[in-house]
Order: sequence, then C-alpha cells, then structure tokens
Amino acid sequence: MSHSVGQVAGFAGVTVRTLHHYDEIGLLVPGERTAVGHRRYTDADLDRLQQILFYRELGFPLEEIAVLLDDPAADPVSHLRQQHHLLMTRIDRLKEMAAAVERAMEARKMGIDLTPEEKFEVFGDFDPDVYAEEAERRWGDTQTYRESQRRAASFTKEDWKAFMREMDEIHRAIADRLAAGDAPDAPAVTDLAERYRLFISRTSYECDHEMHNRLGEMYVQDERFTATYEAIRPGLAQYMRDAIAANAQNAGRSASAD
Repeated sequence: MSHSVGQVAGFAGVTVRTLHHYDEIGLLVPGERTAVGHRRYTDADLDRLQQILFYRELGFPLEEIAVLLDDPAADPVSHLRQQHHLLMTRIDRLKEMAAAVERAMEARKMGIDLTPEEKFEVFGDFDPDVYAEEAERRWGDTQTYRESQRRAASFTKEDWKAFMREMDEIHRAIADRLAAGDAPDAPAVTDLAERYRLFISRTSYECDHEMHNRLGEMYVQDERFTATYEAIRPGLAQYMRDAIAANAQNAGRSASAD
C-alpha cells in the first residue's frame, strides 16, 4: 500500500511543502510515483519519515539526519537505542529546567495570586511582589516563610481586602491610644498588641511572642516599616514596638505564675 503526499502530510502533521523539500534534497524520496509523476509513499517511507521527525524534534539539522539515516553500519535497533539515549538525556534536561523554573517562581512569588489590577485595589501603591526576592533570601529556608506562602496562595481578593481592613483597624486603634497619651504598657494598648499578634497567627503564620518581638524591632530598624507606621501617626513605629514588647513581658509573667 502506498499513500499520497497529502495523506502523509496529514498522518505526520507536516506540510506538503515540507515533504516536497525533503524529496528535493534527497532526505525522503518517495518509493513510488504514479504514471503522471505524483509522489506515492510506501510503508518504508513512512518509517523513514518517523525517524526524520524524531531527530528534527531533538534539534538535529537535516544534513546530519541524512548522515545518521544513511549510515550503512546502522540498523533499526541501533537507531532505537540512540533515540532512547537522546530522549532520556532530554528528559533529564527538561526536569532540570522545570525545577529551575519552579525555584524562580517561588523566589518571585509572595503567594498573593492576584492580577496587577486586583493588587492595586487591595494594596494601593504597595506592591508585595517588590519584596519577594528579599523575603525569599532572608527567610526562604524557614518553616515560618513556607507556612505564610502556603496560606497566602489560598486567599482570594476578598480575603485580602478583609485582612487589610482588619489590620488597618488595629493600627488605627493603636494610633488612637498613642494620641490619647496612653503608655505602651497600658492594658488597653497591650490588648491591641495581642490582637495584632493573633491576627498574624490567623492570617500568615504562627506568631509567638518571640517572633512578634522580632517584628516589633523591625518596625523601628527598617526604614520602610518605620515610614509606613509614621505615615499613620508620628511616633507609631516605636510605640508599636514598645507595646508588643510589653505584651510579651505580660505573657511571660503569666506563664511564670502558672
């Protein structure tokens, strides 16, 4: 049985022009011709075409494919062995590339799966992705970071909007205590600091008092955090730090009493 050039093009997923080119350069010459000169491809031709397309998929140039297929020392079994080796090599390489892409995605993604428009709607001018690489570099090997990533990836836009509203309420309430002249260790203030710690534990990662203290220190040591809190009310960054520390001390005294 033989097949027309159109049929073979359909079988192989190539164009008729490609088959004509292979014929013209001697890479795949049809085994038969009709009385009027139309190409007819035999089963042996189809086998050769399969070999050609395999090597092309691996990036071999046509000239090299011709040498491989026309090697008198090669037989179908040796071709299969070579193809198997090439495929395994390519699979290993693709796995390495996939792993590299996954690492790059993790390094750049804060777990906030929102479109740019949704991020602006939720966070305003603050883009959390800007800090993705820094967060990965500083905390990427910690359980805390991995847990925050896992939780954040599951949140919807509405979840983020609710979290931002709640966080703003806590910040504003603490700022109001500062404006009223309350000391940072006043019960009303430390209660708010504890509310904030529990908010972090619920929405991001398990935040114990030691971790909360470290965050409080960062509010006054990192100018970006300081600027954020100072924009709410001057002096708030240090007030937050002191309130968090007082809350942790209260928790420590309660644990000792027990």
